[in-house]
Amino acid sequence: MKKNIVLVEGAGFCFGVKRAIDIAFDVAQKHKDNVFTLGPIIHNPQVVEKLKDLGVHPIDDISQEKIKTLIIRAHGIPKEKFNEIKKLGCEIIDATCPFVKKAQNLAEKLASEGYQVLIIGDKKHPEVKGILSYAGEKAVVIEKENNQFDKDEKIPSLDKKIGIIQQTTQPLHKAKEIMNRIINSLSEFEEIRIFNTLCNFTSKRLEETKKVAKEVELMLVVGGKNSANTTQLANLCKEIGVKTYHIEDAQEIKIEWFSSAKKIGVTAGASTPQWIIDEVIDRIKKFTN
Repeated sequence: MKKNIVLVEGAGFCFGVKRAIDIAFDVAQKHKDNVFTLGPIIHNPQVVEKLKDLGVHPIDDISQEKIKTLIIRAHGIPKEKFNEIKKLGCEIIDATCPFVKKAQNLAEKLASEGYQVLIIGDKKHPEVKGILSYAGEKAVVIEKENNQFDKDEKIPSLDKKIGIIQQTTQPLHKAKEIMNRIINSLSEFEEIRIFNTLCNFTSKRLEETKKVAKEVELMLVVGGKNSANTTQLANLCKEIGVKTYHIEDAQEIKIEWFSSAKKIGVTAGASTPQWIIDEVIDRIKKFTN
């Protein structure tokens, strides 16, 4: 029986990821050898494999390769690593997302002006590791696994002057929870500065996904299993209560998923290319028409 398929508005590449991918593919055409990215350019294994085929390889250890050109990934890298790379004398092409770069610059500015920097985000995420390196020795990261903040979680002891920034892909309501609890303790501080470093694209996609998830019987969330924002989307759909599958590509889809669902929603993370989304839609149609 034919099903109704609803694709979330804005699913797929965000501005920063598209920019990084365009840079990487452009470099691949101009340079034929010894081109690398420090870590995966984005959190999507299919895109990383395509770049490998074109001669652009991700590496973690810059000392073991003869590097002519090194592309900085969309998530950015720690300041000390950037300084280390400059000593290699290779061509450095910075594909850091401008939103991430803004967060790095603000963290450095706040630290230089005597503020203790508080970063709301996932401490293990490469973006946060990079921002933290600019934020000074007293910087603090507030985070919980899967971005689930415990309402009773104790905020660490902070200085009298603090500056707050957020990981660009944090859900707005989670950032608000932390900031509200700090503001409620306003008497403990002389000054609090808050900068909005959230990516509008990410926030909008979360809202659009939430809207669709409430209207359908099944959600497919498409994107890398190592992608934080894609995992966020999957967790959001599960919290709403709709049956949810997080997949990386169309080959993971199983026909039995659609036996009872008449309306199917599809969303995708910021690192998911359009061609993968199109393949997912085509496979759903093949199974449901």
